Amino acid sequence: MKDTRFGPDGWTPERLPSLEGRTCVITGANAGTGFQAARILLSKGATVVMLNRSAERSTAAVKALEDEFGAGADVRFVRMDLAELASVRSAAGEVLGTVPRIDALICNAAIAQVPARKLTVDGFESQLGTNHYGHFVLCGMLFDRIEESKGRIVVVASLGYRMGLRTIRFDDMNWDRNYGANAAYSQSKLAQMMFAYELQDRVKAAGRSVKVYVCHPGASATSIISKSGGLVTRALWFVMSRSPMVQSAEKGAFPEVMCATEDGLEQRALHGPTGRMEMVGPVGRGSLEPCACDKAVMERLWARSEKETGFSWGLSGRSR
Repeated sequence: MKDTRFGPDGWTPERLPSLEGRTCVITGANAGTGFQAARILLSKGATVVMLNRSAERSTAAVKALEDEFGAGADVRFVRMDLAELASVRSAAGEVLGTVPRIDALICNAAIAQVPARKLTVDGFESQLGTNHYGHFVLCGMLFDRIEESKGRIVVVASLGYRMGLRTIRFDDMNWDRNYGANAAYSQSKLAQMMFAYELQDRVKAAGRSVKVYVCHPGASATSIISKSGGLVTRALWFVMSRSPMVQSAEKGAFPEVMCATEDGLEQRALHGPTGRMEMVGPVGRGSLEPCACDKAVMERLWARSEKETGFSWGLSGRSR
């Protein structure tokens, strides 16, 4: 059923009220949809804290935002590499020491279509380690601060979740056998979604107030594939990004900004473009395949994620 809640044009930033006094933390915000989300939020008076890997690109991004919105724009960055759990823990500690409230944590950063199998310094397949495990620990460390602010967590997923095995390959999560760039990417994004939906259940069971939303940017003109994809993938994306099948990075940011600010959204859902193949078009609630909400797999992934990262959330996923 087509989502018509926001009218024929879907959700747009014109719906945003003043965000003065609100703080949003965004991973991967020095370029692409993350940068555009920061722009939109700053334009409404929010405080934005960017968690980025590159200090050089982050400094340039902050300057660009200050040039646009004035020196009074409340934007800063903390260096964090999602592929290194020690870096994630260090960055989360710095955020907890310097950011008194978090109204929204937007898990935007990702790598995609890594052509040859690589492992993170912690021994995880690079896409799973960066996209899922890094965010898993970050969300866990910041959860209580978000709870204090009655805030929300926004997980930026991808339609790629439905293009792989549609489940988690528990017997070989690091792809020691038969590595495929797209299959591994698909598993990493499915893992992110399952984490979010399982977190919803655990928040409810624990009587906590944090809201958790899942969205995707559709097909947006960002640098994610050109930074980590293989030569053929990059060439195909170069051609595709100049077609009507791809929208701007700014429009690609609409779903995550909506999920970070809009009240009354359904949580057990996937929000994003609702137009052609759900890759472009008006933003609202899209379709969600059952594989992303398989409870048995979600619980098993949660337990595996705690074990692999050494981080325990202390939240049960079953109502007492």
